[in-house]
Amino acid sequence: MGNIPIQTGTLVSCFDDLYAPSKKIHALEKDGQLIRLKRGLYVVDERVSGKPINVRLCANHIYGPSYVSLQWALRWYGLIPERVFTMTSITTKRTRMFENSLGRFTYYQVKPDYFSIGIRSVEENGVYCLMASPEKALCDAILYDSYLPSQSVVRLEQYLEEDIRFDVDALADFDVSTIEACAKTGRKEQILNNLIKIIKKL
Repeated sequence: MGNIPIQTGTLVSCFDDLYAPSKKIHALEKDGQLIRLKRGLYVVDERVSGKPINVRLCANHIYGPSYVSLQWALRWYGLIPERVFTMTSITTKRTRMFENSLGRFTYYQVKPDYFSIGIRSVEENGVYCLMASPEKALCDAILYDSYLPSQSVVRLEQYLEEDIRFDVDALADFDVSTIEACAKTGRKEQILNNLIKIIKKL
């Protein structure tokens, strides 16, 4: 089993033979053996567990339901060249941001009917996390980009190639049905339909 985030209650049960288990947890955190992800949620330092920390799994646990998406996922799939320093996710809850020693975690709100499209379970080092498919990650990025282009196919092509330096050749392997499903939910429908036109030209 991988290095999975742990609730405070689970940790307390591990030290229930102690007079003050909460003090033990605090001491382990201060010593660096436990990493606080947010109030009431920790992950064991990999030097102690011997297992790497999966930041995508941590993102799923910090605020949910959620899945990793947007720029972080696009970078992970190799679709954009720039490094991304904020873990970006989509949720059905209100937009939130958390910071801890692992970094910054941001969550953007969408409606449930849109949320459920194009999510996949990704395995790494014995743990599974929820991520957007490449198609959904791009739709999410378009949805939340405040510098989105006008409603023209040509300008969208420029946006992909120049603004976010997207690997346009990769679009040839995209599943158009995922983008069509996203477009039907109503947000930025015309721009997503323009994306479909670009893909069908390839």
